[in-house]
Amino acid sequence: MSRTAVIAGRGALAETVVAALDAPLVYALEGFEPGIPAQPFRLERLVPFLDSLVEARVENVVFAGAIRRPRLDPEAFDARTAQLVPRILTAMQSGDDAALREVLDIFEEHDLSVRGVDELLPDLVPAAGVLTGAPSEADRRDAEQAARILQGTGEFDIGQGVVIAQGLCLAIETLPGTAAMLEFAGRHRDLKPNPAGSKGVFYKAPKPTQDRRIDLPTIGPETVSQAAAAGLAGIAWQAGGVIVLERDKTVARASDAGLFLWARD
Repeated sequence: MSRTAVIAGRGALAETVVAALDAPLVYALEGFEPGIPAQPFRLERLVPFLDSLVEARVENVVFAGAIRRPRLDPEAFDARTAQLVPRILTAMQSGDDAALREVLDIFEEHDLSVRGVDELLPDLVPAAGVLTGAPSEADRRDAEQAARILQGTGEFDIGQGVVIAQGLCLAIETLPGTAAMLEFAGRHRDLKPNPAGSKGVFYKAPKPTQDRRIDLPTIGPETVSQAAAAGLAGIAWQAGGVIVLERDKTVARASDAGLFLWARD
């Protein structure tokens, strides 16, 4: 009988995925505890780890949650994993997305099929439509501008989110993440040229060239609270490209806060 392994990262997504699957094996990179029970493994011993998955009859692997680039210990590599280092280091020169794609290739070279969260749990990824509230024409223009900006910055492997207000970019998501970006946007909300004009939109989308089997953008109830605290009108995202956790709770919180939620086609 084949099994599914979850490589759990930080955040609520890993817990959601594990709860939805049938008795998956759960693992996490050492030093990146996901908040749920998980067996640790080290990237420096990647090949023995992959061998253990095959021995456990794992056929499918799903990555769930945020994972940062780990600090590697050169003395901890086993001989077979050390042979992969030039491949991974070369990919890292092109950014985290390229490095992750290289790691996925290595998994599949060991006959492990890497599956996307949206493939295994499609209900987590809303189709096009407004989930709550009503984006104004100004909000729709801001969302369109945000989508253009992310399309342009995607090749630089910067981030998956941006805040636009009255056509102006208030913040772009970088390594510190969504919460830091929204906090920054909130601190600088007075930069909007018209204080009585549109409040602004937080927009999220995958990078144009990223592998959607890993690191798909995610929003949830806490994202709504952060967007509300930043004084924004709502949250928009690329339909079919963003995971919405705890959808009922997320929609309810947005409705209570007077924010719209819009999966933009």
